[in-house]
Amino acid sequence: MPHIAITMIPGRDEATKRTLAKKVQEFMVKELGVEPKFVSVSIQDVPMENWQKSMEQFTDDILYVRPGV
Repeated sequence: MPHIAITMIPGRDEATKRTLAKKVQEFMVKELGVEPKFVSVSIQDVPMENWQKSMEQFTDDILYVRPGV
């Protein structure tokens, strides 16, 4: 049962977030061959001033793609 957590700076409306979450879910269903009921997606807005602190929770052993790479 995968869960995908998306963290981003504020600025997107709820409709955009819902569309993004649905597309990510659809991709994971296709990629992993699981049913949609097993895939959840969350989106958390983190203000720019808190961004660096928020990113510190993602250590090298779990962050597979870094920004700018």
